[in-house]
Amino acid sequence: MEIINKYLSNNKIALMIGVFLLMIVILGFKFNSNSMGFFSRNNAKVEVNDLKEANYDSVATFASGCFWCMEATMQVMQGVGDVVSGYAGGEEENPTYEDVYKDLTGHREAVQVEFDSSIITYQELLDVFWQNIDPTDPDGQFVDRGFSYTTAVFYHDENQKQLAEESKRKLEEDELFDKPIATKLLPYTTFYRAEEYHQDFFLKSKSRYNSYSQASGRKEFKESIWQEILKEQQASDQIVDENEYTIPSESQLRESLSDIQYSVTQDDATERPFDNKYWDNKEDGIYVDIVSKVPLFSSRDKFVSGTGWPSFTKPINESSVTLHEDRKFFIKRTEVRSTLADSHLGHVFNDGPEPTGLRYCMNSASLEFISLEDMESKGYGQYLTLFE
Repeated sequence: MEIINKYLSNNKIALMIGVFLLMIVILGFKFNSNSMGFFSRNNAKVEVNDLKEANYDSVATFASGCFWCMEATMQVMQGVGDVVSGYAGGEEENPTYEDVYKDLTGHREAVQVEFDSSIITYQELLDVFWQNIDPTDPDGQFVDRGFSYTTAVFYHDENQKQLAEESKRKLEEDELFDKPIATKLLPYTTFYRAEEYHQDFFLKSKSRYNSYSQASGRKEFKESIWQEILKEQQASDQIVDENEYTIPSESQLRESLSDIQYSVTQDDATERPFDNKYWDNKEDGIYVDIVSKVPLFSSRDKFVSGTGWPSFTKPINESSVTLHEDRKFFIKRTEVRSTLADSHLGHVFNDGPEPTGLRYCMNSASLEFISLEDMESKGYGQYLTLFE
């Protein structure tokens, strides 16, 4: 009897341990699905360079009309950290959106950009700023009228002031516009963070942002002035213009994605190795985000990793993906998500071949393959230079 009791006691302990471990795993899934708790991924961006977070050592502040658009443009740039929508330059403390857009406070809608100056320069940010506004408009920007929507560069130090002045002078000398440049260059004084619903608006309210962006006239103006320059940049650097892509609504995603595609991209699931669409695909072409259709990877950077998932040494453009610390299942990994759609793609590891030493291990379910012969007809002609 004593032996039997000892046996049952030992098995009770084993059973209790098993139940406890099972509860931890279940809770881990629960916390992960809600993007919270100690099992969740860390939303802080991780840079590709040695898979370490960048040193965001500098700040820039720009007023460019509606802050939604400039936030969406700069947030996806490599070397840029947080981009905050807010109100700059006025004297009234703690202004509200209602007062600012009624021009009651002396503030302009603006974005404040933290950036790593070793990755992206202030001059490059200035170039992006000029290319996304109408600098000749003294009374607002596109459909948005009033002082709060007028443009300005708020320089933080003498170096930024000098670069802004040189940049503005060059813009005038290039004679791209038939009217004088109205954008102000002003010393930075104050910046107040806008209401939370304005932050990351292009991600939180995708349908509303896309409708506004398409109707505002900003994109058409940008293309009419900068078309040739932008074409040259896109041909050489494969720069992604997020305004060219639309994020489907939740109902549209449910209809357009298969069960496994939805589970992977929206719920961070992982498909089975060696039993997915592209793990052994050897055709020439590009791989785009199944949700946003933004180009992500080229077949020229694909290699046989032996893992059973499609693997790449690098993305086409690093700004098209974001990296996040992932500690699910007690393992520290680096998750890869698409920048525009925030789709889960897979993970990146530092055990890949040269020249990068990285292995972007992706889920086929998060990708759509566009063959080389179909790239032109499907609107990806600018990426044909990857195969020259």
